[in-house]
Amino acid sequence: MQTALGHDPFSGTIYVFRCKRSDRLKLLVWDGSGLVMVWKRLEAGVFRWPPVTGGVMRLSAAQLAALLDGLDWSRMHAPRLGRPKKAQ
Repeated sequence: MQTALGHDPFSGTIYVFRCKRSDRLKLLVWDGSGLVMVWKRLEAGVFRWPPVTGGVMRLSAAQLAALLDGLDWSRMHAPRLGRPKKAQ
């Protein structure tokens, strides 16, 4: 991570890598005591990959969960909270 991307692998950031066919991905994350790698392959379909800007993508926890489940992460939206109404 440090050499190839210039990022700190011990920062707690989850790094996600995929293969060209988009049916497999690997996650690399520091859990406080060591680096953990998770590998997942979908039996059918592909992972819906978000747009990558400058080699980096940003996802919310819900979007990451959808990505790992093989769902279309772009359909995951954070609820919009309205502003409290002023008392009159």
